[in-house]
Amino acid sequence: MIQEKLKMLTLQKDELFFLIMNNYDIIFAALLSIGVSLLLSKASRRVSSERSGIPGRQGIPFLGETLSFLSATNSTKGVYDFVRLRRLWHGKWFKTRLFGKTHVFVPSTEGAKAIFTNDFALFNKGFVKSMADAVGKKSLLCVPQESHKRIRRLLSDPFSMNSLSKFVQKFDYMLCERLKKLEEDGKSFVLLKFNMKIAFDAMCNMLMSITDTSLLQQIERDCTAISDAMLSFPVMIPGTRYYKGIKARTRIMKTFEAMIACRRRGKESQEDFLQTMLQRDSYPANEKLDDSEIMDNLLTLIIAGQTTTAAAMMWSVKFLDENREVQDRLREEQLAILKNKPDGYLLTLEDLNNMSYASKVIKETLRMSNVLLWYPRVALDDCTIEGYYIKKGWHMNVDATCIHYDPAFYKDPMQFDPSRFDEIQKPYSYIPFGAGPRTCLGINMAKATMSVFLHRLTGGYRWTVDDPDPSLERKAHIPRLRSGCPITLTALQDHKHAMTS
Repeated sequence: MIQEKLKMLTLQKDELFFLIMNNYDIIFAALLSIGVSLLLSKASRRVSSERSGIPGRQGIPFLGETLSFLSATNSTKGVYDFVRLRRLWHGKWFKTRLFGKTHVFVPSTEGAKAIFTNDFALFNKGFVKSMADAVGKKSLLCVPQESHKRIRRLLSDPFSMNSLSKFVQKFDYMLCERLKKLEEDGKSFVLLKFNMKIAFDAMCNMLMSITDTSLLQQIERDCTAISDAMLSFPVMIPGTRYYKGIKARTRIMKTFEAMIACRRRGKESQEDFLQTMLQRDSYPANEKLDDSEIMDNLLTLIIAGQTTTAAAMMWSVKFLDENREVQDRLREEQLAILKNKPDGYLLTLEDLNNMSYASKVIKETLRMSNVLLWYPRVALDDCTIEGYYIKKGWHMNVDATCIHYDPAFYKDPMQFDPSRFDEIQKPYSYIPFGAGPRTCLGINMAKATMSVFLHRLTGGYRWTVDDPDPSLERKAHIPRLRSGCPITLTALQDHKHAMTS
């Protein structure tokens, strides 16, 4: 048996030798071709890196540093820790590969200006696949440039001064009622959860006149799952955040379809955003939204209006708690406004315009909290920014966090100091809502919501933060405290609870 195996091995060696001797030219050519290809590929990558001048690691093909990115998202340091580490390794400008795409993080006002002022011309909105899949391809966040202006114009009605005035009074009433109940209960409550709920209810009321508790709970559960899926690996594996988010999206689209069908049958009519969209059914195509555009943007407005504003309100309370002098000055301003109001008053836009110090507190909160960490764009053509070569198709992330923490623009940037906004800021050094033609559509609504919240909280109550843990929530696409910032309210002795029916 052993001799037979040795004989077979000898024959196999002879055959291999014969094969090599008779085909050495082909084998040599193949090996040479592979070697040259590898060298050219390596040289190409080196030339591309030298040409762009942007340091960084692209990692392995497709995946790149995606796993490290998702790991940071899943940590209590937050997703921005991924950016912070690479900036330490490579410098302010750096590039990486995420989800198969080259991403460049842009840390300067000059870079921000170059990108924001060239939206539609040299750059288009860019998102990771999971985010685009979650909100929908007809969302204002994802549509191609030729559709963006039309959709943005038609979505502007909820943010007009008339609509905003109605929203402020509805939100003020709702907030007064709920804060009073929480204070009377005397129990600690999680502020982020409270903010998420009231912001969600207010947006659903304004957009679709939804007040039914069970329907609100159903939509909120689905919106939460969709929001959780926005920074996840886009593979439909049961049990994953992406899978749950896409399934939730399917359910919520069916809910919206049913609401639209009900209104078209004339069974329901409300004075809200959805109704104004449906009243355009007979309009020319460029003056209306189709159903998929309506539904994708309803979802976008709810999620964007809820998550970012709720987080910003939470951060404002944390910062005010840690800076009592600022809190006292803000309370003094709000009590002065309250003093001249009758019992049962509701705030007006004019009242909000008189809150000059509150406006600075909001600006400083948004600068420090950076609920939108960076603004993604895609290069539509090869170009150069600050001497760096940018290739067509690269994702350019305007890094608002880096800019907002730059000591060249903000002295002691880690210090919460609203008075810094007594002075005019350098252009593109303050970009919590972006800039240019894609500036956040809800900028005035976000400011109004925060102003009402700060007025009612500081003008009516004091509070204690019951868990000062600074750790961030895992898997969140915006920075939020893991604890949710639990607080306990105490009514001010001279406070007149303001609420009317």
